[in-house]
Formats: sequence, C-alpha cells, structure tokens
Amino acid sequence: MSAKLFSLEALSSSFKVLSKPKSTSFLQHKASKAHATHFKFQKYNSLAYQLGELMSNTTLFFQFEGTLLKSSSLFPYFLLVAFEASGFLRALSLFLLYPFVCLVGGELGLNIMVFICFFGIRKEKMTIGNSVLPKFFLEDVGSEGFDVVMKCGKKVGVSDLPRVMIEGFLKDYVGVDAVVARELKVVGGYCVGLMEEMNTKSLEASQILGDEKPSNSQTIGICCHNKFLHQQLLSQNCKNVFLVSEAEKRNWKSLPREKYPKPLIFHDGRLAFRPTPIATLAMFMWLPLGFCIYFIRFIVGMFLPHCLCNPILAFTGTITTASVQPSSLSNTSANGEDQGKPRGRLYVCNHRTLLDPLYVQVATDKSLTTVTYSLSKINEIIAPMKTIRLTRDRERDRNQMDKLLSQGDLVVCPEGTTCREPFLLRFSPLFAELTDDIVPVAIDVQADMFYGTTASGFKFLDPIFHFLNPNPVYTIRILEKLQASDTCKFGGKSRFEVANLVQNEIGKALGFKCTSLTRKDKYMILAGNDGSMKESR
Repeated sequence: MSAKLFSLEALSSSFKVLSKPKSTSFLQHKASKAHATHFKFQKYNSLAYQLGELMSNTTLFFQFEGTLLKSSSLFPYFLLVAFEASGFLRALSLFLLYPFVCLVGGELGLNIMVFICFFGIRKEKMTIGNSVLPKFFLEDVGSEGFDVVMKCGKKVGVSDLPRVMIEGFLKDYVGVDAVVARELKVVGGYCVGLMEEMNTKSLEASQILGDEKPSNSQTIGICCHNKFLHQQLLSQNCKNVFLVSEAEKRNWKSLPREKYPKPLIFHDGRLAFRPTPIATLAMFMWLPLGFCIYFIRFIVGMFLPHCLCNPILAFTGTITTASVQPSSLSNTSANGEDQGKPRGRLYVCNHRTLLDPLYVQVATDKSLTTVTYSLSKINEIIAPMKTIRLTRDRERDRNQMDKLLSQGDLVVCPEGTTCREPFLLRFSPLFAELTDDIVPVAIDVQADMFYGTTASGFKFLDPIFHFLNPNPVYTIRILEKLQASDTCKFGGKSRFEVANLVQNEIGKALGFKCTSLTRKDKYMILAGNDGSMKESR
C-alpha cells in the first residue's frame, strides 16, 4: 500500500512534509535502498485546513513516545518500574547499567532495560502502568501533540514500551480505541524479562480496531523519523504519515493541569520527582546522609518534648508551619454540652500522611488520642501518641470513639485514607454524631524526593520515606471551632450536613477541591481491591 510521509508541522505550524513515490511500497522502498534520500521534503501548507474539517472522522495511528512525550529518554519510566517493583537495589542496577544501554542503544538497549526492570516480578504486581506512571506521563506530555491527538475520532496508540506500562494511561487519559505494543513473557506467574515479538501480519486496521477498516483517505499517522517498525505499521494503514523530529519537540509546552482529560486525583509509588539520570544520581548520593538524618529525626521525635524537638527537627531540614485560631484551643465546654460530664474536643482533619495526628498534637501542644483503620503493627507499637485501631463496624467504632472522647481530646481523619493531590475525599459522617465540640484542621504536605504514603506497598515504611526527604514540609491550620448552629445537637443539622460543612471549610482553607470519592474508589483504581486488608503491613 502506498503511503505519504509528512512532518507534523502541517498540523501545528512548525513541521515539514515528506512524500514517498507511489509506485513503491514502503517495505520494497526500504529494502531497495535504506537511507533517507528516497524521501523528498516539500511544504504542505493546506494540510492543517483539510484536517480541520476531517478530524472528527479521522482515524489516527500515532507512536506514543514520539507524538505525546516531550522527552526522548525512556530511562525515567523504567527507573520508576524498577524502584516500585523491587526498591533501591533494582533501581541502582538499572542506573549503573544505563551508560551501557546508551552505548548499545536501539532495540537492544530497550530489551536490556526491560529485562532489568521486569525479570522475576510477579504478574499481579505489574499494575504500575495504572497506578504510578500516568502522573509522570502527564507531566511529560507536550500540549501541541496532545491537542492534535485529541481532535481525531478513532485513535490507535503504538509504542516501543511493554503494553503493561502504557495501556492504562492511553485508555484512561487519551481515550484510544486500541493499543499496539508488545506483551511481556510470563512463566509460572512471574515475568522473565522478555517481550513477545510483534506479529506484523496482524497490523491491519480492521484487525486492530476490531471492525471494518476505515477509509484510507481518512486515516493518518504520526511517528518519529527513526522508528522503522512504526513506519511499517503506519504505511500499511495510513495515506499520510507525519514525522516528528526531536528538535521540534523541544519547543513544545508542557500540558497544563486544566487541560488534563480528567483530574489526576490518585496515584501511587514512592518517588516524588521525575527520575532523570541526574536526579537519580542525586538521590543515591543523598541516601547515606538521608538515613543518618532520618535516625536523628526519629530519635528526637520519639524521646524529646515538643519544646526541644521542634528546633532540632527544623535544624535537620524539616519545615513545619502551624497556625492556630484561639477559639480552637480554649478550654470552654463544648457548645453547652453536659457540664457534669466533661468531654474532650474532636479535631477533624484531612488525611495526607500517617503522621497527621502527630503533627496536630505538636501544633496544639496537647496530649491527644487518635484512631485509624490501617496502621501497621510496627507503627502502632512505636507511635509517640495513643493510637487505637478501628474495625469498620459502625456501632463498635462509634462506641470506641465515644469512650475515647470521654477520656480526652481526639483526632480523627474521616477521609479514611490519604490523598496526595489537592483534592478532599468524602468525609465519613460518623464523627458528627459523637460531639458538638468540633474543630476542623487543614493539613498539607510537600515532599521533594519520596512520598510518605502507599496503597500497594508496605505501610510501615511510610514514616521512614517521609523523613528521608531532604526538606519535608508540613503545614497545619487549626481552624475556628464549629458554631453551635452548625452541629447536630444544637443546630439540628444532619450528620451528613456537618461532615460536608467540615469538608468544605478545610477545602476552602487549603484551596483544595471537594469530591465524593471514597477510600474504596482509591484502592480500586490503584491496587485493584477495596482497600480492606486482613492485617496491615
């Protein structure tokens, strides 16, 4: 089938056009003389106008890395896979071998990275394409390429990367109808680090899309200059093929968050930065000193009083900002509750990390108790404040929290799970039934190297990763106590109204968007389960 190869300038006004003689098929042309002199450059200024009319009816075949991503390096994505699959050792192995990967380059270099990252990984653990990589893909997407892709009707994504790495992102955020990528070989439930060969006989559009092959005149392709396999696929199915150069992609702008196809609310993984080779080198150079500083922070936080540990922690690089409204710390009885039965105050905060209640205790300079659903045994033992595990049985949990309030002040996180992005999950209304002395607490956390939360990893490592950051930032804002008219007992509000009010107050204070998503939604997206664990790890 004949094909014309164009550069992407005709679509976004900064590309050149190539055309190939119609009398020779792509494979025949490639075999006869394998160099670029067979292609003739020429201007094609009317192409953008033509596609403007045909876009909604156009089927697009595009090479994912060349069309959407600004960066030409695949190292950061494989480093993420290696780190999240097996931690520091596998990531270090990939980093040390990366110069050799660059030396051999091409298909062999790609196969080496695939082998290092995936060898010996259980098939069930290969969910990183849905939980970790989408965040980093979105941050690397070029706005110009993204606009072109999203204007087309049907879309087929083609990639050098293993299918498990890119399929989730392409279907959830780009809305492709099909993905053409190689599968990983799995033996006995474990990946052997090799990719299946691409079956070139099954690359016809009708087989890829599963329906009648679209009209050739309404099918276009976009890929990089040096991708022979992708040019072969595109030449079989597309009349026009646009070629993107690395020089052109360097001028692309990053896709702003407001243009994301859907909000990025949940993502998993420990690395909080894009692991380029230089950034990865900085991480490994930091780790020896980082572990020493972690032990200092741990010992100081465990054994010293707040008045001493705060300046020492600040000296080690932790940044804590606390603002407190006077009414939230007053010792007056709760909105006129029974004076004969003094009860504690309920601090209701959004959930950013496992350490939230501890920082609330530091900000209030009080001895507090907290309740949690999924605290690991190790963290429960070493916690420097009283921590009670809940059962997810509503009546039992309500009685337990009511008993704790009768003994003193209590901290709760009604979201039930952490959220890293500027969003608030639905607040469970259980706390609203317990007392009318409610103080909202707004919390935000910034991490520069590691996230102190996980959905699929070991939760007992959360505090370690948080304090491994060079400069972890915690911001606590203790807001005004709820007015009596906004509570269940004295204001006649329902528990749902009170919970939504507290959520909105915290959202306004932080500039976060309130959602109706729950803990179950998060774990279904990131881990493929409902978040209920028989025992916390």
